[in-house]
Amino acid sequence: MNFEALRITMVESQIRTTDVTSHSVLQAFIDVPREAFVPEKSKSLAYRDTDIEVAPGRYLMAASPLAKLLQLAAIRKTDKVLEIGAGTGYVTALLTKLAASVVAVESDAALAGQASANLAALGAANAAVVTGDLEAGHAAKAPYDVIFLDGAIEELPDALTTQLAEGGRLVAVVGYGNSARATVTVLEKAVLSQGLHFNASICPLPGFRKVKEFVF
Repeated sequence: MNFEALRITMVESQIRTTDVTSHSVLQAFIDVPREAFVPEKSKSLAYRDTDIEVAPGRYLMAASPLAKLLQLAAIRKTDKVLEIGAGTGYVTALLTKLAASVVAVESDAALAGQASANLAALGAANAAVVTGDLEAGHAAKAPYDVIFLDGAIEELPDALTTQLAEGGRLVAVVGYGNSARATVTVLEKAVLSQGLHFNASICPLPGFRKVKEFVF
């Protein structure tokens, strides 16, 4: 298969058509070989506009919503980024093309190992994959200019927002299914504000569930 041609087709037919105009985001999708981050059995599906399972219950997000979310993050070349849910490292690799440095947290040790190996194979020297609780983030390297959640969540934990730098942005899809919304939480002068953007039905990250309240 001509994966390079398929990457260009993906950008032209799946990403540009969803109002993604950021040159840096478009170029990152052309530069990063998506097929290198999916299981061998799924390589022929790598450039379809669909989620691809990379481990039980874990998915590589379809290109079109992923590109819209990355554009929403407005990542600068000077930014330090925290990614929540590295998976096999595909989004991490895209982020390395956009930011100065990336810390990617992954709760599954096997996936974290795959992500590290995949990134090393691409020569992505400005990324580090750490194994840990996704909801806890990675406070050791905080604060971050951008925090990017690679999957839908039900509730945004305080542990992540406290790791934002002044002027930092946290991009997450909150909710599940067709009613989920892409959100950007911004920290300005020690005050958090949240903006709601487009609907985005993407696969969830493990955890991030609201604590059930007792009803008397």
